[in-house]
Amino acid sequence: MAEHNDQGSKAEQMAKDWLVANGYQFITANYRYKHAEIDLIMEKGGILIFVEVKYRSGTGYGYAEEFVDYRKRQLIIRAADNYIYEEDWKKDIRFDIVGVYQSKSGGIAFKHFEDAFY
Repeated sequence: MAEHNDQGSKAEQMAKDWLVANGYQFITANYRYKHAEIDLIMEKGGILIFVEVKYRSGTGYGYAEEFVDYRKRQLIIRAADNYIYEEDWKKDIRFDIVGVYQSKSGGIAFKHFEDAFY
């Protein structure tokens, strides 16, 4: 596995643990539908939350949320629609972005964008 893929997997695990510690219930990870993938599916307060996780080792190339472009959002929405259909989900949904930032000293910080798009 390429190093950036390994870092992405670690970031997803850290984001999952961080969200669970903040009251979210983990449903599934890496849900795939055709060419789309949803990093994390969580639930909190009766809302199903589709989470895109972005890892950055710095902000020199931009912030995590800037890398979820229109095409990526459309793929996530398409996969979410399929998941909702498969599970017959009838309650509210939300799309979040969690940025996982690693400082030069190795420290980790999270930036959570609730209801980031639709």
